[in-house]
Order: sequence, then structure tokens, then C-alpha cells
Amino acid sequence: MKEQPIRPRIQLWDTVGIGLIIEYPSGMFFSNQTGGTSCQHPSIEGIYVPLCNDYSEADKQFISPEIDLIKHFVGQKYTGTGATKGIDEEDTTIITEILTRYFLNEFISVDTDKVKMEQSHEAWIHVKISNLYLLEGFPKELSGILTWSNSN
Repeated sequence: MKEQPIRPRIQLWDTVGIGLIIEYPSGMFFSNQTGGTSCQHPSIEGIYVPLCNDYSEADKQFISPEIDLIKHFVGQKYTGTGATKGIDEEDTTIITEILTRYFLNEFISVDTDKVKMEQSHEAWIHVKISNLYLLEGFPKELSGILTWSNSN
């Protein structure tokens, strides 16, 4: 039996802030530790783009949608369990509100396809991407994963 070649994979476990994994035939696979205490390790082929993470030198404070997203998934609804059975409409509304606060809703929206919502969980949200100003030469409509540090 012939061994399968090892695919190039980058683990995002130590990244800080949110980022997009844009689904694209790049030959590179990205994975993150996700799903709260269930510590899943999903993977997808694409390109990773960090987004909307900043630091206030004056306040010595990290500024990122990641903070609000973590608060939601460790809050009363999931208490850190990671939404491993998928997200629902309430989660979609909250994630959209967070994206809107950071003006990311202009090019990122939660993918509300039933299967994509079932496959989404803490730190691994399926999204649709359109007209992302950071990209040139790509299709106008793309799919991807919104990811951030796992809460466990």
C-alpha cells in the first residue's frame, strides 16, 4: 500500500486575533484548535489573512473582534463547550452584530446554508466573502472560515 504524501499544513493555534482562511486551491492547509473544550482540529485548504486586530499603546490593550466572539462562546449559552453541534440563527445574529461593530460585515457574512451552520462551531465559522479589499485577482465571491483563538 502506497503512503499518502503529507500535505503542507499550518497550525494556527498560537495566532492572536481573528483571521480568515479563504478557501482556495493553494496547496496549503490551515488548521486551528477549535470547539472550546472539545479541542477539535478541523482543516481546510486555502490562504490565511489576519483581520482587524490592533493594539492601543496608550491603553496597553488588545483590540479585536476575537474578544467579543470568545465572550459569546464561553457565555451562558455554551459555557465553553464550543457549539460543537453547530451554530443556530441566534449565533448568526450575534456574530453578524460583532462583525458589524468592526465594519467587517461589508465583506464577510456567516454562511447560513444548513450544512455549513452544522459544521460551524467556536473559532471555526463558515463564511461568505465578497469584495475583500485586501485581495486582487480573486473571484468576487469566495467561501472561507472565520477563525480565532479557542477558549479552552
